[in-house]
Amino acid sequence: VQAERAGNIVVGFGRVDGRSVGIVANQPTVFAGCLDIDASEKAARFVRTCDAFNVPIITLVDVPGFLPGTDQEYNGIIRRGAKLLYAYGEATVGKITVITRKAYGGAYDVMGSKHMGADVNLAWPTAQIAVMGASGAVGFVYRKRLLEAAKNGDDVDALRLQLQQEYEDTLVNPYVAAERGYVDAVIPPSHTRGQIVAALRL
Repeated sequence: VQAERAGNIVVGFGRVDGRSVGIVANQPTVFAGCLDIDASEKAARFVRTCDAFNVPIITLVDVPGFLPGTDQEYNGIIRRGAKLLYAYGEATVGKITVITRKAYGGAYDVMGSKHMGADVNLAWPTAQIAVMGASGAVGFVYRKRLLEAAKNGDDVDALRLQLQQEYEDTLVNPYVAAERGYVDAVIPPSHTRGQIVAALRL
């Protein structure tokens, strides 16, 4: 549906276990899958259409965030992103979310997250669920420690890599999110279809 518009998000209809479903998915080859104004409006319209016709929604998430830029801010990315947030929040149909890779920040929240009432939220072992990616977060979280290392003449790059790995191991992996109740199950990709079928039968 609307294949020529907002290529960074893909929407369409399909069948799973003989049932019609609506599919919303990020396209990481266009703008790295970031949500922008057009993608937010396209997805919001599609989610509302599915809700109007009682079609369950399957969301495949690989979103690193909202597309940065003054043109996006000037043209109302917050307002347009909120349209998608409201569309998922107000949808009364079944909502199944599968996190395939990146699920960062507010963009993850608007993509049918557990926080927005997803009925079933699944994640692959490759999922990265966090406020931001490890490389960006380390610069903020450990800024003082990195500055001290630079003053002492230590290897800052090695420390940065160590801290990034530590951040990924302790905060970004899907098992931490599952432990906190933000993900219902961490599943291998080969089990995705079966889990979606089971969720649709609920």
